[in-house]
Parts: sequence; structure tokens; C-alpha cells
Amino acid sequence: MSGIETRQSQVRGRGVGESAPRPDGTLKVTGEFAYSSDLYLADMVWGVTLRSPHPSAWIRSVDIGPALAMPGVLAVLTHEDVPGEKFHGLEHKDQPVLAVDQVRYQGEPVALVAADHPERARRAAEAIVVEYEVREAVTDPRRAAFDPSCPTVHDHGNVLRHQPVRVGSDFEAPVVVTGEYEVGMQDQAFLGPESGLAVPAEDGGVDLYVATQWLHVDRDQIAPCLGLPPERVRLSLAGVGGAFGAREDLSMQVHACMLALRTGRPVKIVYNREESFFGHVHRHPARMRYEHGATPDGRLLYVKAEILLDGGAYCSSSPAVVGNAASLGVGPYEVDNVWIDAYGVYTNNPPCGAMRGFGAVQACYAYESQMDRLAEACGVSPVEIRIRNAVSQGSALATGQVIDSPAPLADMLRELAAMPLPEAAGADLLDMPGGVSQTTRGEGVRRGVGYGVGIKNICFSEGFDDYSTARVRVELLGGEPHVLVHTAAAEVGQGLVTIQEQIARTELGVDRVTVAQADTSVGSAGSSSASRQSYVTGGAVKTACEAVRERLDKLRADGSTLVEALERVGAVEETREYRHRPTFPMDPVTGQGDSHTQLALCVHRAVVDVDVELGLIKVVELAAVQDVGKIMNLTALEGQIHGGSAQGLGLALMEEIQVTDGRVLNPSFTDYLIPTILDMPPMRVSILENPDPHAPYGLRGAGEPPTLSSTPAVAAAVRAATGLPLSRVPIRPHDIALNG
Repeated sequence: MSGIETRQSQVRGRGVGESAPRPDGTLKVTGEFAYSSDLYLADMVWGVTLRSPHPSAWIRSVDIGPALAMPGVLAVLTHEDVPGEKFHGLEHKDQPVLAVDQVRYQGEPVALVAADHPERARRAAEAIVVEYEVREAVTDPRRAAFDPSCPTVHDHGNVLRHQPVRVGSDFEAPVVVTGEYEVGMQDQAFLGPESGLAVPAEDGGVDLYVATQWLHVDRDQIAPCLGLPPERVRLSLAGVGGAFGAREDLSMQVHACMLALRTGRPVKIVYNREESFFGHVHRHPARMRYEHGATPDGRLLYVKAEILLDGGAYCSSSPAVVGNAASLGVGPYEVDNVWIDAYGVYTNNPPCGAMRGFGAVQACYAYESQMDRLAEACGVSPVEIRIRNAVSQGSALATGQVIDSPAPLADMLRELAAMPLPEAAGADLLDMPGGVSQTTRGEGVRRGVGYGVGIKNICFSEGFDDYSTARVRVELLGGEPHVLVHTAAAEVGQGLVTIQEQIARTELGVDRVTVAQADTSVGSAGSSSASRQSYVTGGAVKTACEAVRERLDKLRADGSTLVEALERVGAVEETREYRHRPTFPMDPVTGQGDSHTQLALCVHRAVVDVDVELGLIKVVELAAVQDVGKIMNLTALEGQIHGGSAQGLGLALMEEIQVTDGRVLNPSFTDYLIPTILDMPPMRVSILENPDPHAPYGLRGAGEPPTLSSTPAVAAAVRAATGLPLSRVPIRPHDIALNG
């Protein structure tokens, strides 16, 4: 047996490639797991945020006197009480800790209250008197971007980023299809609201226990606002109840710390559901115009696109989202001539930023809808049109970047198309659109089948210094070898703790592995986003384990056992950083450049039944084929594919934050609908392993790609059933019933 095979045999089937159980799984299922909203200290007080009711207004005065006079109130703070810098932000510091002289969106934080009971804190916040001078809200992203007479949301203008992509010069073709598409504002809809506990420390600093995706970038934004050096702002990861991008930005972090330092008491903040809708960024709504030119047999000759992304009131990660939409705006297809203009703009709508798929989702819906139109115009099947234009290893993206790892898209499509279709619906009402409400017994019900293909970048792009740090320690506990893995990587429900354990077992051949709580006492691990943690933190853990193993091998060169070697030296510990290969910014004029480190593909087929008279839709089945390079943990991976597909289905059919004149109309799970177990159909999933030679174990990030391709597949199936163009998602009942 080889060395690695020997080590795998020693960990009793719980190493890389096995469906090792999650250490937090049973606790979460039984309700015993402690989430950040469960944090408690005996002497803690409660923090509450007062938010603006207006999407755009000047603040003329703030009277905190009535709140301070209320019993149980310990502190009331405004922007004048911010100890350090008054602005923070992921990419640009444009977002105030508390509104200074104006508010730019409904829900912007204006003041803070700390009280000895959460209800007292809420009543005190309501007692604060704010005088606003309401002004015109900029809510149309097209006007914000292109109308010179439009008011500016920020002094430097409304365009956050304009990223062109220019390839070739021949934009004529015998077959041309055009389309305009819209994607609504989707919410991450995690179950665990924003929450955390800030504890003042003896050194004048603060310890913050918080649900987040990126401990170090939180710290590096919080510390300047508190006027403290980073080493006096210590963050520990509390239990996270979902994230999907919304926890990359700050929410309550600075606020809790400010109140803790002012009161000298631990301060807990927990958003309710309505406040959560106002307290985090959302998926960018998009308006897109596409034109595809092709030969009569469907070979792409050119693609033109304008992609307009509404970033809302503040920058967040909008520039990176624009970069993804531009670089992946053609999709995984070979085409020699490309003209793309992608824009991110400021408006007075809710701030938008990271959400699973990160710019690629919006573009995917548009270019896949175009591929279906092109298939119809050329008289070929939706599968065949995609096969004829599919990228493969050696193909170039629109940015000129060459795909230098396996990309078997044509084979994936053939496998998907060959999967058996589900049987026709039976007499059971549960099989019908509308279900047991008995809206139909089959009359007016039509079946449709649709396909979707998506390509997603993995890890951070465009020259970002993307790395992770891991500390690995091996020692004897109770006379047996034990491994402690310590990183700052956020476990947000994706199973990262399990993957770290599996890697340590595989590399060191030790079954007993503990992953320490993630905190800022170890080097940064970056964000739990961009499907990057298995790649980058997995790479860091693997590299640190290899360094430990090298030292252990030297200690055991005399033939001693691992236990004997550890008895001599006590413990062996190594810390390592891992970086993927470098990426480069897109050229600001042509969009050319090797901007991504890895690319991942997923393809979906959706089967739907539609009541064309009432506009009701039932997704009968989703089938998916995804290449993951290397299966690290099959059970967790299947969960990611199912979960990503569910979010894509939600965007296709039901999920949208309704915003009118800058005001959110449905900030609750009563009115913001997400798929339930009754909405999710059975899934056929085929997982391929074509290793990426540049990645640890050959793995390919897997969490985001299924979110891309599921949305256009479902939409295409509904179009096939209804015969309607349906150029906007989510598709609503009246889009079908009023036009059928």
C-alpha cells in the first residue's frame, strides 16, 4: 500500500472521500446546538437599533432625551458617539456606522439603545425623535446610470463600476435573436437572524461573539470605527444559522461593541425577522439586454449584452459582482465576438451585495434564455444548441482566459438528456399544481421540460490576495494521538468543520481530530463564500498537516511509533498559509485577463406541470449533472447541490423582495416566500470527478454552481408548458394566467 492508502486505512473510513458524520449534525437536529442568538451572560444588557423609515432624507435633528429618561435605559448613541472612523465597507468605506446627516435607504441605522430588557430597549428606540426632510428617492437603476439629470446618491456619482468586455469586431450574422430580461431582488432568507454578544475587556478592548462569514474582515472594519488597534478587537465565531453571502457585510457588529464599551456591560443584539430584511444586503436585481448572432445551424458568431445591476444605497461587494457578471456574461460557450457592458449603480433601494452565485446568477438567466430562443430560431433542440457551442478544456472565455482543467460540458449535457423523464401525473391531488386546495383535477395542466447550464468562478478573483491560514497540532491526550486543527474559517452550515477533520485524518492517519472554534487569534481564512473554503482552507489544513507529518517522520526515523515519538517531544505544531495561483484584474477597457483561478460547471433539467388557467406551477423533478473534481464528502456534497437547486427554484418561481419607491413591502416570511419541502421535487443527481490539477485533491468548489443553472431550467420548462416568453423571474401566477 502507498503512504496515503495506509493513512486512509488508519482512520477507519472517515477521511477524504468518505461521508464522515458532521460533529454538529446531531446537536442541530435535536435543537441542542447553540446559535449566536442563544448567547447569554448573567449581567448582559440588550441593544436595539433605530432605523430610518425613509429611503432618502436629510436628518435635521435627533432628540435622544425622551429615550434616556426611560427606566432601564443605560445608553443612547448617535453618530456623534462613534469613537473612531464613522464609515466602513467591504470594498469602499462609504457606509456610515450610524447615519450622519442623511439616510440613503429605508432601514438605515440612525441611533442605538442599550437597556436592561429587550422590550425596554425597543420602547426607548421608538421614543427617539428624529426630524427628517424627505427628498426624492433614486429608485430606477437605468435612470441612475444613464440620465445626467438624475440626483446622485453619493457625491462621486451613481455608477459604482462599468466593466466592458470587448472581443472581435464582426457583429453580423444570418440568425439574430434579442431579448430583455429581469431578475428580481432575492433574499438569502437564512433562518438564524443577525445576532451577537459584545463583551468589554479589561484591556479597554472588546470580545465579540458573532455569526459572520469573515472574522478578520469584520475585525478590520470594526477596529477603526471603535478607535482601537486590531489586536484589542477579538472576534470568535458563534453558531451560524445560514449565511449565503448576507453575513459578509457588517450588521450589528460595531453597534454592539459601541454599546458594550459605553455601558461597561456585555451587550447582546438579536434582530427580529423584519429587521433582518433591513439589516443585510440582498441579491442584486438586474435588467439585461442580450443579442445573439449565429449561423443557421446554431453556431454562435457573436454576443452583445448590457447588464445593469442595482447595488442599492452602498457599495458592499458590488464591484466584484459586476466583474463576475461581465466575465461570465456569455456563459460556457465558445464565441469569437463579444461586446458586453456590465454596470453596477447606486440607488436608494436596499443595499445589495453577496448572495450565492454572486453576479453569475443574473447573467446565467439571461444567456440561457437566449440559448433557448436561438434553438427555436435555428430549429434545433435546446440540448443540441448548447452542445454545439459548449466550452471544453482549452477553450477561451470572453475574457481571453483559457480553461486549463477538465470542462466536459457536452458530455454532461448528453448524460442529463439521457436521464429518464418522470411519469405523467396521476390522479392524486398532491401531484397537481395547487395540491390539496383542489384548484384543478388536471384540466388546463400542461407539462414542460427545460434545460439550464451555468459556469461559476471559484475563489476570489481579479488579483485579490486570496489565502487561508491553518494551525495543526498533534499531541497525546489520554495516551492516544490527537489532532487539533485551528483556522478562522467560518462554518456557516456547509460542513466545513467536517472537511477539516477529514483532511487531518487522511494526512496524519490519526482518527481523533478536533476543530477548534474559529476566531481571530489565528491568521485569516478569508470568507466563507465564493465556494472557496474547501479549496483554500482545505489547502491550508492539508499543507499544515504535511509539515507536521514531515517532522513526525523525522522523529520516527529510528522506528519508534507515533505514541513513542510524541511522548519524547510532547507535541508537534505547524502553521501554514495556502494561496491558490494568482489571478489578475480585468482590463478596464477590454475586459481581458486571467481573472479567475477555477471554474465550475453544472447543468439542470427541470420538469414542471403548469395550470395555464390559474398560473399555478408544480416542479415535478429536477435533474442535475455537476463536475466537482473530487468528492470530499458525498453526503455533504449532495446537500449542497440540493440546497443550491432549491434557491435557484425559489428565484425562478417565488422569491422576491418587493420594493416600491425604495420601500420594502414584504419584510417577513409570511410575504417573502421560500420553497418548502412541498415545493422541492425529487432530484436525480449525477456527480462527476474530473480532477483539477491545480487544486488540493483535485477538488472543485461546488456550493454555488447549482444555484445558477436551476433558475433558467425551471423558467425554460414553464415557457415550454405555456408557450409564453416569460422574460422575468420570479415567474408569478398572473404572468401566466393573464397572458395565457
